[in-house]
Amino acid sequence: MKVILLENVRKVGSIGDVIDVKRGFARNYLITKKKALFASKENIKEVEKIKIELSKKDQEKKKHAKSVHEKIQNKEYPVKKLATENKELYGSVKPTEIAKILNEIEKIDINPSLIQPVKEIKSIGTFKVVLNLHPEVQSQISIKVVSEDNK
Repeated sequence: MKVILLENVRKVGSIGDVIDVKRGFARNYLITKKKALFASKENIKEVEKIKIELSKKDQEKKKHAKSVHEKIQNKEYPVKKLATENKELYGSVKPTEIAKILNEIEKIDINPSLIQPVKEIKSIGTFKVVLNLHPEVQSQISIKVVSEDNK
């Protein structure tokens, strides 16, 4: 299925590109998230007209992502969780929880879908987490999980 990209999408293409993708990916992700339009002749002409505006919006998003990146890059954030004696957590630390911590500490609102722990956080220790702030801007932070009953 041919679509026109309305924003830069990592490993797919950049603004205004007419690309061929699988129908499910186009319908369920690109078009529903307003990242692309079905590639009809009318839509191609329309995108050519608004391409400059879309590029400006993308540059603003990228600038914002870079400022967030500089604020949080390589910082460590503590998380208190209940744990067993052998340092295993009851449950795990999810991206939504990490987003909430970033919001509380740094006053940064990050969508949990952009947060990718390098490996599942299921025990006490320090874990690397990758934040995909923009298709061209990636940040890395550390989450330090400590036991809640440590006094």
